[in-house]
Amino acid sequence: MKLKPLFASDQRFGRVCLASLLLVCTVGCATGPDANPRDPLEPFNRGVYRFNDAVDTAVLKPVATVYKDVTPSPVQTGVSNFFGNLGDLWSSANAAFQLRPREATENLMRFSVNSVFGLAGLLDIATEAGIPRTRLDFGQTLGRWGAPAGAYLVLPIFGPSSVRDGTGLVVDMSVDLVSGMNDVSARNALTALRVVDTRAGLLRATTLLEEAALDKYSFTRDLYLNRRQGQIDDMVNQ
Repeated sequence: MKLKPLFASDQRFGRVCLASLLLVCTVGCATGPDANPRDPLEPFNRGVYRFNDAVDTAVLKPVATVYKDVTPSPVQTGVSNFFGNLGDLWSSANAAFQLRPREATENLMRFSVNSVFGLAGLLDIATEAGIPRTRLDFGQTLGRWGAPAGAYLVLPIFGPSSVRDGTGLVVDMSVDLVSGMNDVSARNALTALRVVDTRAGLLRATTLLEEAALDKYSFTRDLYLNRRQGQIDDMVNQ
C-alpha cells in the first residue's frame, strides 16, 4: 500500500490547522492575571516555540548553513528569485482584494515579465526594469478589512503568527502554486528547497537575535506583532 505524503491535500492541512486552533483555545485557560494582553496563550506558545527551536537547531539551521556554504551564490539567488516570483502572483491577487490597483498591477507585471523573460523567475528582470515588489498575504488582506489580529499564536514549524494570520496562512497554503502540484515528488522537493532557502536567508538575523535578546521568545513576539500592526496600519491609511 502506498502511503500518502504528509499534508497531501489542502483539506487535510486545513483540518490539522483547525485542530491546532481548537487546542490553543483549550490551553488558553491556563494563562494567569499577569499574562501579556497581546499574548494570552503564552504558556502554550512557549511550548511550541521550544519545539520549533529544537527542530531548527537539530535540522533546519545545520542544513541551511551547509546550503549557504556550498551552493554557488548565483544558484542561491536564482532559487530565491524563483520562489519570490511565485509569491508575486498571490501578492497581486491580495492587492486586488485590498482594492490597491497599482500594487496589483505591478506585482502581476513582475510575475509576467520574470516568468517569460527571466527563465520562469530564476532571473529578476522586473527589478532591473524598475518594477517594485509589494509582498502581501491573506492575513494582511483580512486586517485591511478590519479583522482583528486576535491572540498571538506560535505555529508548529511556521513560527510567529496570530489567530488572524494563522487563518490567512490556511488560505495562502490552499492557493500556493507549489502545494497545488500534482507531481508529489516534485512538490516535496520544491517545498523542501523553499524551506531551506528561506531558513538560509534568516541565518544572519538568527545570529543577531541570539546575541541581542535575553528572552528570544519575547523579543520575537514583540517584533512580529509590531511589524504586522505597522503593515496593517500602512494599508488602512492608504
